[in-house]
Amino acid sequence: MTTTLIILVVTAVFFVWGKIRSDIVALSSLLALVLTGILTPEEALSGFSNSVVIMIAALFIVGGAIFQTGIAGTLSARLLHFAGKSNYKLFLLLMLVTSLIGSFLSNTGTVALLMPIVVTMASTSALNVRRLLMPMAFASSIGGMMTLIGTPPVLIVHGALIESGQEGLSFFTTLPVGMILLVISILLLWPLTKILDKKGKKEIGDNRSTVKSPGQLASEYRLSENMYRVEVKRPSPMIGKTIAALDITKRFAVTIVEIRRRSASPLIKTITQELPEAGRVMAEGDILYLIGDFENVQTFVSENELTFTDQMTNGSLNRPVFSGRLKFDEIGMAEVVVLANSQLTGRLVKDSGFRQNYDVNIIGIQRKDQHLLQDVKDIKMQSGDMLLVQGTWEDIDRLSRLEAEVVVIGQPAMEASKVTLHHKAPVAGGIMILMVLAMVFNILPPVIAVLLAAVAMILTRCFRTVGDAYRTISWESVFLFAAMIPMAVAMEKTGVSATIAAGIVGMLGSYGPYMVLVGIYLGTSLLTMFISNTATAVLFVPIALQAALSLGVSPYPFVITVAIAASMCLASPFSTPPNAMVMSVGRYSFMDYVKVGLPLQLIYMAVMIIVLPLLFPF
Repeated sequence: MTTTLIILVVTAVFFVWGKIRSDIVALSSLLALVLTGILTPEEALSGFSNSVVIMIAALFIVGGAIFQTGIAGTLSARLLHFAGKSNYKLFLLLMLVTSLIGSFLSNTGTVALLMPIVVTMASTSALNVRRLLMPMAFASSIGGMMTLIGTPPVLIVHGALIESGQEGLSFFTTLPVGMILLVISILLLWPLTKILDKKGKKEIGDNRSTVKSPGQLASEYRLSENMYRVEVKRPSPMIGKTIAALDITKRFAVTIVEIRRRSASPLIKTITQELPEAGRVMAEGDILYLIGDFENVQTFVSENELTFTDQMTNGSLNRPVFSGRLKFDEIGMAEVVVLANSQLTGRLVKDSGFRQNYDVNIIGIQRKDQHLLQDVKDIKMQSGDMLLVQGTWEDIDRLSRLEAEVVVIGQPAMEASKVTLHHKAPVAGGIMILMVLAMVFNILPPVIAVLLAAVAMILTRCFRTVGDAYRTISWESVFLFAAMIPMAVAMEKTGVSATIAAGIVGMLGSYGPYMVLVGIYLGTSLLTMFISNTATAVLFVPIALQAALSLGVSPYPFVITVAIAASMCLASPFSTPPNAMVMSVGRYSFMDYVKVGLPLQLIYMAVMIIVLPLLFPF
């Protein structure tokens, strides 16, 4: 028992110190428990097979798909519209929405669904995301206290009551408790989170990306001002011929940047996006995206009996103005720097080999303050030139890895993962709704419902690649939670938990039910600081039942106290899954939770000790 306590205290000290990543501290404490013989290897690794840990990882993927498909941006825009310019109104709306969703969905699922929305809202409103993520995690736990299915400790209490021969809880038995907690949080959390603001702004500023997005590159190179869309219609002589046979670039000094084609299916309307491959056969209905001098484009259109898609005129010039939208779902853009002493220096763009070797086109050049887009193929490259390249994200990434003569700015794979797949939003939204329904109506076990949703998001291409899906997982949160779960096994195995519980009842039992209630609340809160709230509830509910029996009073206020104290432990990042999930995203330290969560937790306790006997009399 002594060894377990020492490991527990040392772990807590390192968490508070904050100089070593929390997941490394947790893994180190896990190894210490194994090396000292307290836990077997099987017991130590049991946390990694825990259903909650699996759910956390899978829910990160579901939340990532909500962000990737633009649903997060759309919903955040709606909330921002309601909040106007008031940051407090935004905070208030977030607390209400999160607690409402958390009442019917697990608090873990609630955080996973709302986290990408909150990050987007914070970015759009210029509000520090640290002031929203922690309150959102707390609000999801509050929502869990409002219904029977919202959080595991309430379900544990319900089961224990039935096993002891008592009447179980109804669906909304704990609703008044949750409402009181929500009111307290709305009043106090906003001023408490001010201490998180200064540190967060500095970190966000230090980590801001300087890599230009594809949209920014298109704007900088003024592509829309030099781009034209034309449609291939009958009786165009181009129909049935390959791009190589037409030799458009050489004959007309016009570059085909992209080809789009509408689907022939009357049921599913989709638009395919393709690069101009040499063997690509032109077909009726093809939309060509062209770059070139307007006179050359006009000659090309006239000789091939094509039709401009954009009919708007640009003042006295009387030429179409590009009104389409560039898509970067599959075809991306990046800037490439020609290195000093590169063998490309002095070569014509058409002789660069980019097209032949990597299927990547060079469509523009930035040379000093100039952006060159006309007749790019015949321009000689110089050392220091910035080349605007276009191709599939995979091909640009291949160029970055294999071409020694240039440096691709940024990481193409990472930039590709940031591209919003708007056309997949209905699919992702449908999967999310089905997942929520399966969990609310208990159609499937929660972990299975979440895993199905995560796999469905990947199979339906709500992510560009499987790698993008895995990149959405906060592995620090997953390993932190998985490594701390076996601590409960160690504490129970060595008698630490039983000693603490017996001590509380032994010391306070003679002072009456109110003092025992205080002791149970404090003991549950203290233990939940270091192990999961589910494990704590399992350990303390039998103690609470025994305490009520020995005092000859109703067990309800005691067991509900355990549920509240376990669910609302806010002073630790790993006491509840929501706290762990937002830790790395919000860049919180252990002490951030103590500074914000501990005062709120103490106020909860003071209020609940008074209110619970009124709601559930002894």
